Amino acid sequence: MLDRRALLAAPLALAACERFAEAQTPARDVPGLKTLVPFPIGTCIRSDRPDDPQWVSLATKHVSQLTPEWEMKMEYILANGLDRPQFDRPDAFVAFAARHAMRLHGHALIWYSQGEEAFAHLDRARFAAAFDAYIATVAGRYRGKVVSWDVVNEPVTDAGDSLRDCHWSRALGQDGYIIRAFEQARAADPDAVLFLNDYNLENTPRKGATFLKLVERLMKAGAPIGGIGSQSHLDIEIPAGQIRTFMRDAASLGLPIHISELDASLRSDRRVDLRSRDQRLAEQTGRVGELAEAFMALPARQRFAFTVWGLRDTDSWLRQGERDDGQDQPLPFDAAGRPNPMFDAMAGVFTART
Repeated sequence: MLDRRALLAAPLALAACERFAEAQTPARDVPGLKTLVPFPIGTCIRSDRPDDPQWVSLATKHVSQLTPEWEMKMEYILANGLDRPQFDRPDAFVAFAARHAMRLHGHALIWYSQGEEAFAHLDRARFAAAFDAYIATVAGRYRGKVVSWDVVNEPVTDAGDSLRDCHWSRALGQDGYIIRAFEQARAADPDAVLFLNDYNLENTPRKGATFLKLVERLMKAGAPIGGIGSQSHLDIEIPAGQIRTFMRDAASLGLPIHISELDASLRSDRRVDLRSRDQRLAEQTGRVGELAEAFMALPARQRFAFTVWGLRDTDSWLRQGERDDGQDQPLPFDAAGRPNPMFDAMAGVFTART
């Protein structure tokens, strides 16, 4: 007579064996993304990544530019206050990039989401002086060590019809704080390419239009803006052609363009999502392929870099904490470092268009 517990355990054991077998499946031998194109391929870096041999192997094979994910932002640098900036981790990123012959993109000097507490006690005159001093200190420290900066990050509201009201704009003016930041960054590092960076520019046409109008105003005001950063956290459900339209409009301004934080979640905000995983992957690869094609269609001088916001799915901010159901696949490689369909979408376009 068969043991009932054994019958119940068998399917679980089989599933465990299948997961183990999948984990042992070797990665396909694929070319390094950076070898397929004449412009830099980038990814983000955190302080724990250099201690992860698999990540280091993937990064050195596929990318030629790094962006600090968090630890070059004001929240980290000013964790101990304005008078005690900390630079240990940003310095480590500089050393890692130099050791592996990679460019480093600085991210980010001024962001609406950070700095309010550190600056809250200052009157208007001291606020402006501290604002200038922070940019001079940080951008000056890495002069000649970073090739570029996100000088101002995410200045446009989510709705996309106006600029954000924040502690910077209330003290220095909505366009004023942005112009001032670019001027201070240029004084601190005359050779760095200076970017205005934002998200949902492809996903939300109204926001994309507001952002580009801001860029035009900054240029007319004489601000030393050197490039457009489009984060490209892609909504895979946007209509085909929408990404191409934004990229065409952005290119018309003549500035270098950085795809600065690419990922493409398979999740949906729908209450009921009846799409199969294969359907969602098809939408994802379609939108990522469209972005890659639109970037490849730019004049060579406008293709600054193409950066993915992480390499493996488990590296992604979309796969952290309670939001992680273990199913999302927003990046080019899976947890074991094997290429995802997103990798194939990028590599296919890069190979065909080079």
